[in-house]
Amino acid sequence: MSSSAATGSGPSTLTRFGGSPHHSWFVVLLAALLALLLELAFATPAFALAPERYLCDGDPLQAQVENGAVDALNLPNTAAGTVPGAVVLLRWREQVLQLPRTNNAGAPSYSDGQWWWSVEDPEHPRFLQSRGVISSFACQRQDSGA
Repeated sequence: MSSSAATGSGPSTLTRFGGSPHHSWFVVLLAALLALLLELAFATPAFALAPERYLCDGDPLQAQVENGAVDALNLPNTAAGTVPGAVVLLRWREQVLQLPRTNNAGAPSYSDGQWWWSVEDPEHPRFLQSRGVISSFACQRQDSGA
């Protein structure tokens, strides 16, 4: 038995585990490709949709949906490209509201327990506030040129 066969190195070891000397670089390449595919499958890059402009109770409102980096594509209810974990930023009457996405069925809705926003009808979204009683604010989409 040669010294290379006795120590477990050399061509006989490569033959036993895959055959060719190119086997090791192929395994490294395959592992890197698998790691990349797993990263793409389980991580969604953060992104924000273009802000929408509305008029709510006579005052301008800007709504912008943002998905966070922790969102996963395999969650249920991914309507309109959003998943639970997304937020909507509402700029209205000198305040900024950050409402988390609910997991309610149907069109995406957002709520922090006091405010509620839903775009079931994109031309007339529902905007509510609950402080003992529910207040509803009439909203309509503004023309993009306005």
